[in-house]
Amino acid sequence: MKTLNNLIERGWYQRTLWLLPSLIILWPLSQLFSLLAAQRRQHLQRVQAVLPVAVVVVGNISIGGTGKTPLLCELAEALSQRGKRVGIISRGYGGSYDGHPRLVGQSDDVSQVGDEPFLIAQLTRCPVVVAHDRLAAARFLIEHATLDIILSDDGLQHYALPRTVEIAVLDGARGIGNGFCLPAGPLREPASRLHEVDFVVVNGATSQTFNNAQLVTELIPEYWVNIGNGDVLALEKLPESPRVHAVAGIGNPHRFFQTLRNLGLDIIEHAFPDHHVFSAVDIRFGDNLPIVMTEKDAVKCARFALDHCYALHVKMPLPAQWISQLVARIERNFHHAGIGRLT
Repeated sequence: MKTLNNLIERGWYQRTLWLLPSLIILWPLSQLFSLLAAQRRQHLQRVQAVLPVAVVVVGNISIGGTGKTPLLCELAEALSQRGKRVGIISRGYGGSYDGHPRLVGQSDDVSQVGDEPFLIAQLTRCPVVVAHDRLAAARFLIEHATLDIILSDDGLQHYALPRTVEIAVLDGARGIGNGFCLPAGPLREPASRLHEVDFVVVNGATSQTFNNAQLVTELIPEYWVNIGNGDVLALEKLPESPRVHAVAGIGNPHRFFQTLRNLGLDIIEHAFPDHHVFSAVDIRFGDNLPIVMTEKDAVKCARFALDHCYALHVKMPLPAQWISQLVARIERNFHHAGIGRLT
Protein backbone atom coordinates (compact mmCIF):
# COMPACT_ATOMS: atom_id res chain seq x y z
CA MET A 1 0.00 0.00 0.00
CA LYS A 2 2.83 2.38 0.88
CA THR A 3 4.49 1.75 -2.51
CA LEU A 4 1.19 2.34 -4.32
CA ASN A 5 0.68 5.63 -2.48
CA ASN A 6 4.17 6.74 -3.46
CA LEU A 7 3.48 5.92 -7.11
CA ILE A 8 0.22 7.85 -7.04
CA GLU A 9 1.94 10.88 -5.50
CA ARG A 10 4.65 10.76 -8.17
CA GLY A 11 1.95 10.84 -10.82
CA TRP A 12 0.27 13.79 -9.13
CA TYR A 13 3.31 15.94 -8.51
CA GLN A 14 6.11 14.80 -10.83
CA ARG A 15 4.14 14.28 -14.05
CA THR A 16 5.73 10.84 -14.52
CA LEU A 17 5.14 9.95 -18.18
CA TRP A 18 4.61 6.24 -17.73
CA LEU A 19 1.80 6.96 -15.24
CA LEU A 20 0.07 9.34 -17.64
CA PRO A 21 -2.31 6.73 -19.16
CA SER A 22 -3.70 5.79 -15.74
CA LEU A 23 -4.21 9.46 -14.88
CA ILE A 24 -6.06 10.01 -18.14
CA ILE A 25 -8.33 7.07 -17.30
CA LEU A 26 -9.06 8.66 -13.90
CA TRP A 27 -9.72 12.10 -15.38
CA PRO A 28 -13.51 11.59 -15.84
CA LEU A 29 -13.75 10.64 -12.16
CA SER A 30 -11.90 13.85 -11.31
CA GLN A 31 -14.43 15.85 -13.30
CA LEU A 32 -17.27 14.13 -11.46
CA PHE A 33 -15.57 14.74 -8.10
CA SER A 34 -15.18 18.43 -8.97
CA LEU A 35 -18.84 18.73 -9.99
CA LEU A 36 -20.11 17.03 -6.83
CA ALA A 37 -17.83 19.20 -4.66
CA ALA A 38 -19.24 22.36 -6.29
CA GLN A 39 -22.83 21.22 -5.81
CA ARG A 40 -22.19 20.33 -2.18
CA ARG A 41 -20.60 23.73 -1.60
CA GLN A 42 -23.56 25.60 -3.13
CA HIS A 43 -26.04 23.66 -1.01
CA LEU A 44 -24.22 24.10 2.28
CA GLN A 45 -23.52 27.79 1.71
CA ARG A 46 -27.27 28.40 1.29
CA VAL A 47 -27.94 27.01 4.76
CA GLN A 48 -24.90 28.38 6.60
CA ALA A 49 -25.47 29.43 10.19
CA VAL A 50 -24.48 32.81 11.64
CA LEU A 51 -21.98 32.98 14.50
CA PRO A 52 -21.43 35.99 16.79
CA VAL A 53 -17.63 35.91 16.40
CA ALA A 54 -15.31 36.06 13.42
CA VAL A 55 -14.14 32.74 11.97
CA VAL A 56 -10.85 32.39 10.09
CA VAL A 57 -10.45 29.11 8.24
CA VAL A 58 -6.87 27.93 7.65
CA GLY A 59 -7.03 25.11 5.12
CA ASN A 60 -5.91 23.93 1.73
CA ILE A 61 -7.29 22.55 -1.52
CA SER A 62 -4.81 19.68 -1.77
CA ILE A 63 -4.33 16.58 0.33
CA GLY A 64 -1.11 16.10 2.26
CA GLY A 65 0.91 18.39 4.49
CA THR A 66 1.35 22.04 3.58
CA GLY A 67 2.31 23.69 6.88
CA LYS A 68 -1.15 24.61 8.19
CA THR A 69 -0.38 23.87 11.84
CA PRO A 70 2.69 26.15 12.18
CA LEU A 71 0.81 28.90 10.34
CA LEU A 72 -2.21 28.56 12.62
CA CYS A 73 0.02 28.75 15.71
CA GLU A 74 1.71 31.90 14.37
CA LEU A 75 -1.68 33.45 13.66
CA ALA A 76 -2.94 32.67 17.15
CA GLU A 77 0.11 34.35 18.68
CA ALA A 78 0.01 37.38 16.39
CA LEU A 79 -3.71 37.99 16.88
CA SER A 80 -3.40 37.53 20.65
CA GLN A 81 -0.61 40.10 20.73
CA ARG A 82 -2.99 42.54 19.04
CA GLY A 83 -5.50 42.10 21.81
CA LYS A 84 -7.80 39.61 20.09
CA ARG A 85 -9.22 36.76 22.16
CA VAL A 86 -8.56 33.66 20.10
CA GLY A 87 -10.01 30.15 20.22
CA ILE A 88 -9.28 27.23 17.91
CA ILE A 89 -11.39 24.40 16.51
CA SER A 90 -10.29 21.19 14.83
CA ARG A 91 -11.75 17.92 13.68
CA GLY A 92 -9.21 16.03 15.79
CA TYR A 93 -8.32 13.67 12.97
CA GLY A 94 -6.86 10.41 14.24
CA GLY A 95 -8.27 10.86 17.73
CA SER A 96 -10.36 8.11 19.28
CA TYR A 97 -12.87 10.40 21.04
CA ASP A 98 -16.59 10.03 20.25
CA GLY A 99 -16.76 12.98 17.85
CA HIS A 100 -18.80 15.26 20.11
CA PRO A 101 -17.33 18.66 21.07
CA ARG A 102 -14.53 18.34 23.58
CA LEU A 103 -12.18 20.90 25.07
CA VAL A 104 -8.56 19.79 24.70
CA GLY A 105 -6.68 19.81 28.00
CA GLN A 106 -2.96 19.79 28.67
CA SER A 107 -3.29 16.45 30.44
CA ASP A 108 -5.43 14.78 27.75
CA ASP A 109 -4.35 11.58 26.05
CA VAL A 110 -3.10 12.62 22.62
CA SER A 111 -4.46 9.39 21.13
CA GLN A 112 -7.97 10.52 22.06
CA VAL A 113 -8.02 14.15 20.91
CA GLY A 114 -5.62 13.88 17.96
CA ASP A 115 -2.01 14.92 17.48
CA GLU A 116 -2.51 18.32 15.84
CA PRO A 117 -5.10 19.70 18.32
CA PHE A 118 -2.99 18.51 21.25
CA LEU A 119 0.13 20.17 19.84
CA ILE A 120 -1.76 23.38 19.00
CA ALA A 121 -3.13 23.56 22.55
CA GLN A 122 0.39 23.13 23.94
CA LEU A 123 2.00 25.73 21.68
CA THR A 124 -0.68 28.44 21.69
CA ARG A 125 -2.26 28.08 25.17
CA CYS A 126 -5.52 29.07 23.48
CA PRO A 127 -8.75 27.15 24.14
CA VAL A 128 -8.98 24.32 21.58
CA VAL A 129 -12.12 22.32 20.87
CA VAL A 130 -12.32 19.19 18.74
CA ALA A 131 -15.46 17.79 17.12
CA HIS A 132 -16.26 15.95 13.92
CA ASP A 133 -18.71 18.76 13.13
CA ARG A 134 -16.76 22.02 13.09
CA LEU A 135 -19.90 24.14 13.44
CA ALA A 136 -20.74 22.24 16.64
CA ALA A 137 -17.15 22.78 17.79
CA ALA A 138 -17.44 26.53 17.17
CA ARG A 139 -20.72 26.79 19.07
CA PHE A 140 -19.30 24.79 21.98
CA LEU A 141 -16.22 27.05 22.08
CA ILE A 142 -18.36 30.19 22.06
CA GLU A 143 -20.41 28.81 24.98
CA HIS A 144 -17.33 28.05 27.07
CA ALA A 145 -14.97 30.95 26.30
CA THR A 146 -15.08 34.69 25.65
CA LEU A 147 -13.75 35.15 22.13
CA ASP A 148 -13.28 37.60 19.30
CA ILE A 149 -11.91 35.21 16.67
CA ILE A 150 -12.09 31.48 16.05
CA LEU A 151 -9.33 29.89 13.99
CA SER A 152 -10.38 26.69 12.23
CA ASP A 153 -7.61 24.15 11.77
CA ASP A 154 -8.43 22.97 8.24
CA GLY A 155 -12.07 22.95 7.19
CA LEU A 156 -11.88 24.95 3.96
CA GLN A 157 -14.33 22.41 2.48
CA HIS A 158 -16.48 22.22 5.65
CA TYR A 159 -19.05 24.61 4.22
CA ALA A 160 -21.58 24.19 7.01
CA LEU A 161 -19.13 26.33 9.00
CA PRO A 162 -19.59 30.07 8.28
CA ARG A 163 -16.34 31.90 7.70
CA THR A 164 -15.24 35.53 7.84
CA VAL A 165 -11.88 35.00 6.14
CA GLU A 166 -10.40 32.06 4.27
CA ILE A 167 -6.67 31.32 4.13
CA ALA A 168 -5.44 28.58 1.81
CA VAL A 169 -1.97 27.14 2.46
CA LEU A 170 0.15 25.63 -0.31
CA ASP A 171 3.45 23.79 -0.41
CA GLY A 172 5.69 25.94 -2.58
CA ALA A 173 7.63 22.98 -3.96
CA ARG A 174 4.57 20.89 -4.82
CA GLY A 175 2.12 23.64 -5.71
CA ILE A 176 -1.11 22.18 -7.09
CA GLY A 177 0.64 19.21 -8.73
CA ASN A 178 -0.90 18.25 -12.05
CA GLY A 179 -3.90 20.50 -11.35
CA PHE A 180 -6.46 17.65 -11.33
CA CYS A 181 -8.99 16.92 -8.61
CA LEU A 182 -9.03 13.55 -6.89
CA PRO A 183 -8.43 10.79 -7.87
CA ALA A 184 -6.37 11.83 -10.94
CA GLY A 185 -4.70 14.61 -8.96
CA PRO A 186 -4.19 15.85 -5.40
CA LEU A 187 -6.86 18.57 -5.31
CA ARG A 188 -9.97 18.54 -3.15
CA GLU A 189 -11.40 21.41 -5.19
CA PRO A 190 -10.50 22.95 -8.56
CA ALA A 191 -7.47 25.26 -8.61
CA SER A 192 -9.81 28.17 -9.42
CA ARG A 193 -10.91 28.00 -5.77
CA LEU A 194 -7.63 29.72 -4.84
CA HIS A 195 -8.82 32.90 -6.56
CA GLU A 196 -11.84 33.03 -4.25
CA VAL A 197 -10.10 32.78 -0.86
CA ASP A 198 -9.00 35.92 0.95
CA PHE A 199 -5.33 34.96 1.23
CA VAL A 200 -3.01 32.29 -0.13
CA VAL A 201 0.05 31.50 1.99
CA VAL A 202 2.76 29.59 0.13
CA ASN A 203 5.16 27.60 2.29
CA GLY A 204 8.49 27.78 0.46
CA ALA A 205 9.80 29.36 -2.70
CA THR A 206 7.56 29.27 -5.76
CA SER A 207 7.52 30.77 -9.24
CA GLN A 208 3.72 30.56 -9.45
CA THR A 209 1.10 33.12 -8.50
CA PHE A 210 -2.12 31.66 -7.18
CA ASN A 211 -3.88 34.71 -5.77
CA ASN A 212 -3.41 38.50 -5.77
CA ALA A 213 -3.29 38.40 -1.96
CA GLN A 214 -0.47 35.86 -1.87
CA LEU A 215 2.19 35.64 0.82
CA VAL A 216 5.31 33.53 0.31
CA THR A 217 7.01 32.47 3.54
CA GLU A 218 8.73 29.34 4.85
CA LEU A 219 9.22 27.23 7.91
CA ILE A 220 12.31 28.29 9.88
CA PRO A 221 13.95 25.77 12.24
CA GLU A 222 14.52 27.40 15.63
CA TYR A 223 15.81 24.85 18.14
CA TRP A 224 15.69 21.24 19.34
CA VAL A 225 13.60 20.03 22.27
CA ASN A 226 14.57 16.88 24.13
CA ILE A 227 11.31 14.93 24.06
CA GLY A 228 11.98 13.16 27.36
CA ASN A 229 12.93 16.05 29.65
CA GLY A 230 11.96 19.18 27.70
CA ASP A 231 15.49 20.63 27.54
CA VAL A 232 16.01 23.12 24.72
CA LEU A 233 19.14 22.89 22.57
CA ALA A 234 20.45 25.26 19.91
CA LEU A 235 20.34 23.88 16.38
CA GLU A 236 24.09 23.33 16.29
CA LYS A 237 24.15 21.59 19.70
CA LEU A 238 22.57 18.27 18.74
CA PRO A 239 24.83 15.80 20.58
CA GLU A 240 26.65 12.63 19.61
CA SER A 241 26.71 12.61 15.82
CA PRO A 242 25.63 14.46 12.65
CA ARG A 243 24.17 11.11 11.55
CA VAL A 244 20.63 10.74 12.89
CA HIS A 245 17.48 8.68 12.53
CA ALA A 246 14.81 10.96 11.04
CA VAL A 247 11.24 9.95 11.91
CA ALA A 248 8.24 11.58 10.22
CA GLY A 249 4.56 10.62 10.29
CA ILE A 250 3.27 13.72 8.50
CA GLY A 251 1.60 14.53 5.21
CA ASN A 252 4.85 15.30 3.38
CA PRO A 253 7.76 13.67 5.23
CA HIS A 254 10.24 14.47 2.47
CA ARG A 255 9.98 18.18 3.22
CA PHE A 256 11.02 17.49 6.82
CA PHE A 257 13.86 15.28 5.64
CA GLN A 258 15.11 18.03 3.35
CA THR A 259 14.99 20.53 6.22
CA LEU A 260 17.25 18.23 8.23
CA ARG A 261 19.69 17.91 5.33
CA ASN A 262 19.74 21.69 5.06
CA LEU A 263 20.83 21.74 8.70
CA GLY A 264 23.82 19.60 7.76
CA LEU A 265 22.55 16.33 9.18
CA ASP A 266 23.23 12.92 7.63
CA ILE A 267 19.83 11.29 7.98
CA ILE A 268 18.46 7.76 7.94
CA GLU A 269 14.86 8.17 6.76
CA HIS A 270 11.92 6.56 8.55
CA ALA A 271 8.69 7.72 6.89
CA PHE A 272 5.31 6.76 8.35
CA PRO A 273 1.75 7.56 7.22
CA ASP A 274 0.25 10.89 8.28
CA HIS A 275 -1.16 10.77 11.85
CA HIS A 276 0.60 7.43 12.45
CA VAL A 277 -0.02 6.01 15.92
CA PHE A 278 3.51 5.44 17.16
CA SER A 279 4.62 2.71 19.52
CA ALA A 280 7.97 2.22 21.21
CA VAL A 281 9.14 -0.28 18.60
CA ASP A 282 8.81 2.37 15.88
CA ILE A 283 11.68 4.38 17.34
CA ARG A 284 13.97 1.56 18.48
CA PHE A 285 16.76 1.23 15.93
CA GLY A 286 19.35 -0.80 17.83
CA ASP A 287 21.94 1.97 18.13
CA ASN A 288 22.55 5.18 20.05
CA LEU A 289 22.26 7.61 17.17
CA PRO A 290 20.08 10.66 17.89
CA ILE A 291 16.45 10.32 16.83
CA VAL A 292 14.83 13.47 15.47
CA MET A 293 11.21 14.12 14.52
CA THR A 294 8.57 16.80 14.12
CA GLU A 295 6.74 18.22 17.12
CA LYS A 296 3.54 16.69 15.78
CA ASP A 297 5.12 13.23 16.03
CA ALA A 298 6.85 14.02 19.32
CA VAL A 299 3.61 14.50 21.26
CA LYS A 300 2.73 10.88 20.39
CA CYS A 301 6.15 9.53 21.40
CA ALA A 302 6.64 11.41 24.68
CA ARG A 303 5.62 8.44 26.87
CA PHE A 304 8.33 6.14 25.52
CA ALA A 305 10.92 8.52 24.13
CA LEU A 306 14.57 7.66 24.68
CA ASP A 307 17.09 10.08 26.15
CA HIS A 308 18.40 10.86 22.67
CA CYS A 309 15.03 11.72 21.04
CA TYR A 310 14.59 15.31 19.87
CA ALA A 311 11.83 17.35 18.25
CA LEU A 312 12.57 20.19 15.85
CA HIS A 313 10.71 23.37 16.73
CA VAL A 314 9.90 25.53 13.71
CA LYS A 315 8.27 28.90 13.12
CA MET A 316 6.56 30.41 10.10
CA PRO A 317 7.40 34.14 10.05
CA LEU A 318 4.50 36.40 9.15
CA PRO A 319 5.23 40.06 8.29
CA ALA A 320 3.57 42.60 10.57
CA GLN A 321 2.14 44.36 7.50
CA TRP A 322 0.45 41.12 6.39
CA ILE A 323 -1.04 40.59 9.86
CA SER A 324 -2.41 44.14 9.70
CA GLN A 325 -4.00 43.35 6.33
CA LEU A 326 -5.48 40.17 7.77
CA VAL A 327 -6.98 41.97 10.78
CA ALA A 328 -8.41 44.68 8.53
CA ARG A 329 -9.97 42.04 6.25
CA ILE A 330 -11.45 40.19 9.23
CA GLU A 331 -12.97 43.40 10.63
CA ARG A 332 -14.31 44.50 7.23
CA ASN A 333 -15.87 41.14 6.34
CA PHE A 334 -17.30 40.69 9.82
CA HIS A 335 -18.93 44.12 9.69
CA HIS A 336 -20.23 43.65 6.14
CA ALA A 337 -21.86 40.37 7.18
CA GLY A 338 -24.18 42.48 9.31
CA ILE A 339 -23.12 40.91 12.59
CA GLY A 340 -21.45 43.95 14.13
CA ARG A 341 -17.91 45.08 14.76
CA LEU A 342 -15.03 43.10 16.13
CA THR A 343 -14.12 44.20 19.66
